[in-house]
Amino acid sequence: MTDPTYTPPKVWKWESASGGAFASINRPVAGPTHDQALPVGKHPLQLYSLATPNGVKVTVMLEELLALGFEGAEYDAHLVRITEGEQFGSGFVGVNPNSKIPAMIDHSTNPPVRLFESGSMLLYLAEKFDAFMPKDPAGRAECLNWLFWQMGSAPMLGGGFGHFYAYAPEKYEYPINRYTMEVKRQLDVLDRQLADRTYIAGEDYTIADMAIWPWYGALVTNQVYEAAEFLEAHTYQNVIRWAQQIAERPPVQRGRIVNRTWGEPSRQLHERHDASDFETRTQDQLAPRDSE
Repeated sequence: MTDPTYTPPKVWKWESASGGAFASINRPVAGPTHDQALPVGKHPLQLYSLATPNGVKVTVMLEELLALGFEGAEYDAHLVRITEGEQFGSGFVGVNPNSKIPAMIDHSTNPPVRLFESGSMLLYLAEKFDAFMPKDPAGRAECLNWLFWQMGSAPMLGGGFGHFYAYAPEKYEYPINRYTMEVKRQLDVLDRQLADRTYIAGEDYTIADMAIWPWYGALVTNQVYEAAEFLEAHTYQNVIRWAQQIAERPPVQRGRIVNRTWGEPSRQLHERHDASDFETRTQDQLAPRDSE
């Protein structure tokens, strides 16, 4: 989109990098680029991830399960450096043929179960531990409605708005306007939903909240794309109330820093292999910060 007079060719061919912050890892083919085995820790659940919004969903879920006393939710979180192409290693591709974080293996089963797509992981863990999912059919359906809403909506936020507003090598009015309009519509959807209920799917905290919060909670509190003012995020008061309420949960405060490699050192935990890994960080260092 570097040329406003550009006309698409009859047959598209990949002849150069696409530009932008992640051009070095974008390519039009799948499969591994190199041999690289995955490390395996001591716990049943092995997570391979990075603390992007999709990665945070799963580490928050695991920390919430552990806080409820589910010992089977103990996990090792291995860092995957996506800017270095580690998601294209043969071991990772064997777990997730789509080469996106997060990926996970459950070694408590025989044979082990591979898991990819963060929404699939949340649903798998909710069913495995019978937690954070309503048990009545109507409540379960509403929870899943919003889980899948997030899976379908967030690409418009990340790959659409986030890319063209924050990461694209050039700024163009049409894509920014197009995706800004859609993101504001999505925020209005959430704000209306939260006007008369505590959490996304009702009065109970569920995997729907865990899926939506790392994306839209971070957006309205200016933790992704630095776009809160541009989007007039302050007008979505119900979303802000909900985002701040979830950010105060200790398991969320722990989960959000796992596999994080940027920001203040006290806000990073590159890998998590035991609950004691959090002990060097005091509670005030774990508290949410709007400027993060």
